[in-house]
Amino acid sequence: MPIDRLERLDSLMRREIAEAMPSVMAGSGVNVATVTVTHVAVASNLRNATVSISIFAPPADRAHILSQIKARRIDFQRLVNRDIHMKYTPVLHFVLDESLEKGDRVLDILNKMEDAGEIPGAEDSK
Repeated sequence: MPIDRLERLDSLMRREIAEAMPSVMAGSGVNVATVTVTHVAVASNLRNATVSISIFAPPADRAHILSQIKARRIDFQRLVNRDIHMKYTPVLHFVLDESLEKGDRVLDILNKMEDAGEIPGAEDSK
C-alpha cells in the first residue's frame, strides 16, 4: 500500500477513535477529557494498528485508564469498522504515549534555567 494512503488512513482512524472515545467510554468512570489520541500507525497489511494515547493524569491513574480503554478495544474496532470501509478491520493495540509529558519536562527545565540566568543570551530575546 502506498505510503501516502497509509498516512491518510492513520489520520482517519485517529480522528474516528478520538470521536468514539466519549461514547465508548461512557459509564466507565474514566474522564475522557484527560485522554488524547496522539497517533495511529496502521500496519501495511491492514491487520493491526497501534493507537498511541496520551493521558493527562497522575501516573497511578494512567495505568487504570489505559486498562479501561484496552478492555473496550472491541467496541472501538466495531465503530471503526462501521464508519471506515476497509477490506480488513485492524486489531487495535493501545499504548501510552509519554512524549507530551517528556516535552513538558524539557520546557519546564528550560524555563527554570532561563529564570536562573543559566541560558546565555536569554535576556536579549526578551
